[in-house]
This record gives sequence, structure tokens and C-alpha cells, in this order.
Amino acid sequence: MIVLTIAAIAAAYQILAILACVFRRRVKSAKGVGPVSVLKPVRGVDPGFRDAIRSHTVLQGDYEFLCGVSRPNDPGLPVLREFYRVRVVDSDTHAANRKVGVLIDLAAAAKHPILVVNDADIRVDPDYLTRVTAPLADPRVGLVTCLYRPVGDTFAARFEGLGVATDFAPSALVARMLGVDEFAMGSTLAFRRVDLERIGGFVAVADYLADDYQLGHRIHALGLKCVLSDVVVETHLGGGWGQVWAHQVRWARTIRVSRCGGYLGLPITNATLWAVVCALFGRFDLAAGLLALRLAMAFAAGWRVLRSRDVLLLWWLAPARDLFGFAVWVAGLFGHSVVWRGQRLLLDREGRIQVD
Repeated sequence: MIVLTIAAIAAAYQILAILACVFRRRVKSAKGVGPVSVLKPVRGVDPGFRDAIRSHTVLQGDYEFLCGVSRPNDPGLPVLREFYRVRVVDSDTHAANRKVGVLIDLAAAAKHPILVVNDADIRVDPDYLTRVTAPLADPRVGLVTCLYRPVGDTFAARFEGLGVATDFAPSALVARMLGVDEFAMGSTLAFRRVDLERIGGFVAVADYLADDYQLGHRIHALGLKCVLSDVVVETHLGGGWGQVWAHQVRWARTIRVSRCGGYLGLPITNATLWAVVCALFGRFDLAAGLLALRLAMAFAAGWRVLRSRDVLLLWWLAPARDLFGFAVWVAGLFGHSVVWRGQRLLLDREGRIQVD
């Protein structure tokens, strides 16, 4: 009876996610607010880095584009110097989270009242700034964030991206549908400088690994909404299976220490897991129904929302990705260390990076 109940919950979640994807609100036209300072911390050269930087040099609107580096010989510097629009900021602020250390210096160098932050490998369309800043015209909105479309360079990376497109993205849409509006993603963080200062600046989140989540959480605590834009940006993934596993476990442990209750409940929505359980109990009809719903949801999220070509090719692997994700979830239950850019970090119970 318990298995059937959980299977019903998993099925209901797939249906809810499909509805969230199908009825996702799209804004046909929007007027952005500005001027804007775009802040991008840079460390090394990731796949798609040059295209990501180029996409930020041809944006519509009134903006400045600042890229921050913390090493004088950073491999990304020659690429940044190819573009006259890029203003390079040398960062010397030390923080437990090195990226936030760079953001502290970028914010100090920025001139404008609206700040837009995104990760180094994020590629955007020309109307990006106009669309992601438009919700900030509403004084009740404090932060705008975006879904992202992963593009993999290897099969392992595309398999990882399948999870982003068909599991993470729909979960964000469902959360938004249910009124959960405190989440934020490093793919885009758009907010007012004055609100950043009200939460203590980037210094307030400098010890946390999940700096994007902490930023959204703290701005939300001011009584402001965190809005999910209709913009979808693009990110590149690479690496082999070892790197994919390490990346996923880092993400899982970060979620666990940030929102433990929500993390513990994640398997309930894993339709493939419960399809396997139903099959083990001889309920092949329920198993088939769950898998059908899961594949329909994967296609709705991956193609209708994200327009991911990888999903068009690999959608049938979504159940395998779910089982891989469950293994990651189990690994994420234990341990407090993560590997980030080749460095092993120890986290405390609140998600802060422990510095020796």
C-alpha cells in the first residue's frame, strides 16, 4: 500500500510538471530597466567560453560588461582581451568562496544601480538584458533568475545535461507554480544594488558554496520576490564520467546542506525509481504507466521549455538518468566534502566552506 501511494505521488508530480511546462508563462515583449552592470567572474577557460563572452558584447540596452579574474596569468585573459567591450577587473579579495571574492571586487568597480551576474560559460541572446531586468520594474521583485539549457561536449556531459533539462528544470517550474519563490541560480542573478547592500553585500555570502541560493534566500527575506524569467540561457558541460560524478555529488551535497528537508524528499518524485519498485512487486501496468508519464514530462521540459537538441536525441535515456540520479542522491546523503575546480572543500552543516 505504501509503494502504491508513493507511486501515485510520483505520477501526480509528473503530471504537474507537464502542466507547468505546457502552461509556462511567456512574455512577448518587455521593457528592461537600466543602466546595467553585467558582472562575470572568470577562472580558466571552460568549453564555450569565447562564445559566451562574445554574446555579452552585443547585448541590447545601456550596460557595462565587467569580467573579474583573481590570477594575473589566468588562461581566460587572452580571450577577454579580444573584445574591446570587456572591462577586466583584477581581484585581490580573498574569500572562502573564491568566486564571491571576485564578485565583491566586481561590484565595487561597477557603476550602475542594476547588477546582472552570471557564470563564466553562460551564453545569452541579444535581448537578454532587456528581458531579465524587466521584472525589476516592479518594486515587489527583488531578484530575477533563469533556467539554462546544457550543451554537452562528450556523451557523459550530455547524459549529465539530460538530468538538468528533464529533472532540474521542471522541478524549478513546479516550485514556481506552487509559490516557492526564494530560489536563485548562477545562470542569471539580476537585482538592484541597493537590495544587495541591504543584505550586507556579497560579503554576506562569501563563506557559502551555494552563493546563488544564499543570495536569493536573503533577498527574499527582505520581503521581495525572486522571479523565474522566461529567458533560457545556455551553458556548456564537458568531461568524462568521473568529472560528471564529482560534479553531481557536489551539487547534491550542496543542496542537502542548504535545504536538508527538501533534499530528503527528492526520491518521492523519481518516477523511474518507483516504476522499478512496482515492477518488482509484479505491477508491470503501473510501472509502464509511470515510465510513460516520465518520458512525456522529460520531452515537455527538455524540448518545449529548453529547446534542447540533446533531449531530442537522448530523451529515451531519461529513466537511466533517473537511476543514476538516485545513486548520486544516496552519495549526497553522506559526507561533507566536495570537489570544486580540482580543489577539495569541506562544508559545515550550514553549507559554509571550512577554511584551514
